[in-house]
Amino acid sequence: MKIGELASRTGVKASAIRYYEKLSLVPVPYRAGGQRRYTDEVIYRVLLIRFARDMDFSLEEIKIFLSGLNDKAPVGKRWKKLAHLKIKQVDETVVRAKRLKSLLEHLLRCQCASLRQCVDRLSLSPRLRLLRNGAKERQQQAPPPRSSKRQRIVMRHLGLRS
Repeated sequence: MKIGELASRTGVKASAIRYYEKLSLVPVPYRAGGQRRYTDEVIYRVLLIRFARDMDFSLEEIKIFLSGLNDKAPVGKRWKKLAHLKIKQVDETVVRAKRLKSLLEHLLRCQCASLRQCVDRLSLSPRLRLLRNGAKERQQQAPPPRSSKRQRIVMRHLGLRS
């Protein structure tokens, strides 16, 4: 099959397929009349590359992955190391996704008076906690400045003053 057909059957641009060839991710096809001619087996390889890219594998990781699958021998150490690394990354992604889902569910029920209140209640930002702790330390070191009633309420709500 020609490169255009491969591209349309896999949803991968012809230029990307040529780039994958250059990186040895896809075998160099034979040529007929100066045109690339791919075997049907290449479709599965390109689909696997596309899937891996969608799953945030780098091209170097894909190369390791594919080289581990090409051999008719047991999976190699480098491939296993990559698999363990990717499993760890997936676990971290799952944790982040659960936190995002929790945040979105909270926002659907949110009755907070302000975004600041929401962020504080959810303890979304470690930096916010550091800023808040730093503000507490500064308050202990210096005499409190005069502030408006509104500022005092907000500060109290954020836990910056008792």
